[in-house]
Amino acid sequence: MAAIDWLSDALLLAGGAFFLAGTVGVVRFPDVYCRLHALAKVDNLGLGLVVLGLALRADSVTAVVKLSLIWLLALFASATVSYLIARRALRRGITPWSAERPAPPERAP
Repeated sequence: MAAIDWLSDALLLAGGAFFLAGTVGVVRFPDVYCRLHALAKVDNLGLGLVVLGLALRADSVTAVVKLSLIWLLALFASATVSYLIARRALRRGITPWSAERPAPPERAP
C-alpha cells in the first residue's frame, strides 16, 4: 500500500470514530442542547475527515469537487437545522442543563 492509501485509511477511521463519538453523545448527553452540540461536531469534523479520506482515493478532480460540495451542503444544513431545533426548544421552555441542578425531563414534541 502507498502512503496515500495509509493516510486515506487513517482519515476514514478518524471520521468513523467521530461519528461513533457523536452517536454516543446523542444517547448520553443530558439535554437537547448538548445533543445538538454532539451532532454539530460530527457533521463538521467527522464528515470532513471522511470526505478528505475519500478525496485522496478519488479518480478525478470532479469527484473531489462533488465530495467537497456535499460536505459544504451538509455543514449549512446542519447549522440551520441545529439553530431551528435549539430555538424551538427555548420557545417551548426547555432550559439548558446546568451542573448545579439535575437534568430536566424533556417533553415529547
